[in-house]
Amino acid sequence: MIVGTVRIPDGAIDRARPAMAAMLAASRAEDGCLAYNYAQDVLDPCVIHISERWRDRAALDAHFATPHMAAWRAQFGAIGIGDRDLTLYEADDGVAV
Repeated sequence: MIVGTVRIPDGAIDRARPAMAAMLAASRAEDGCLAYNYAQDVLDPCVIHISERWRDRAALDAHFATPHMAAWRAQFGAIGIGDRDLTLYEADDGVAV
């Protein structure tokens, strides 16, 4: 599971939406993607919360190597994304104990 945030400069969210939508659609279509979500913060609209769930580490590693991931990263400068805080967590399958 990956959880974290990216900060998009004030006024750039409309410029970022098409790139984020493309990233979401392509990532969700990947084999091994269980969930891939972006959510705009209610109190700070410049913060986008990210959460991802992958079947296994191999699926996540494949995701990192996709053309849409490279395209997304290539747009960071134009969008103004510089502040990213993402953490990879090892988690069980979500079964309550």
